Amino acid sequence: MSQLIYYALGTFIALFPLTNPVGAVPIFYSLTANASKHQRLREAKKVALNASSIIAFFFVTGQAILDFWGISLGVLQIAGGLLIARTAWTFGETNQYQTVTNTPEQNQAKDIALIPMAVPLISGPGAIGLVIGLAAEHPQWSNYLGGLLGIAMLGIILYLCLVWGELLVKVFGQSGIRVLSQVLGFFILAISIQLLADGIFALLQESGLILTKD
Repeated sequence: MSQLIYYALGTFIALFPLTNPVGAVPIFYSLTANASKHQRLREAKKVALNASSIIAFFFVTGQAILDFWGISLGVLQIAGGLLIARTAWTFGETNQYQTVTNTPEQNQAKDIALIPMAVPLISGPGAIGLVIGLAAEHPQWSNYLGGLLGIAMLGIILYLCLVWGELLVKVFGQSGIRVLSQVLGFFILAISIQLLADGIFALLQESGLILTKD
């Protein structure tokens, strides 16, 4: 049980800065500016469900995807590290959270729960690469259950952030949320460097340049 909780928390903590639920708030409220409160709550639920379902799908099928394409864990970690580094770089851009202005007709006609909110803003390639790597690195059933629990926790937090988003914007303001996103970008960069280091180490082990301890 302790290992399950440990892995659930580890998965949640690793995914939180990559998905950035707080940073998604101003975009969500901009895209639903002319929606009613009931419509906004419905869209928030759909965004959280879509994003967590996509991440969970790649977490469960990650090992099968690697086996099918013949991709080693080290190569995946390096590729994921590069993608996550790119995500960290975009978090430092000042124009990442520009306000989106649409007419009432456009806002009512578009369903933003899948695109662009769930994909690519929340469950982007960085988050997907991370969970595939986690699943391949620890393929035990207890870790799978813990990972799914962590993803479910992320979905709940994402939903709460979107529902309480108006309060968050009032408390922190647009600039405060942007600063928080840039701080999260620092941790995302640290995750990317760790993945790159793990990937390089794994490739060196596979090539026999580094001997593993028995």
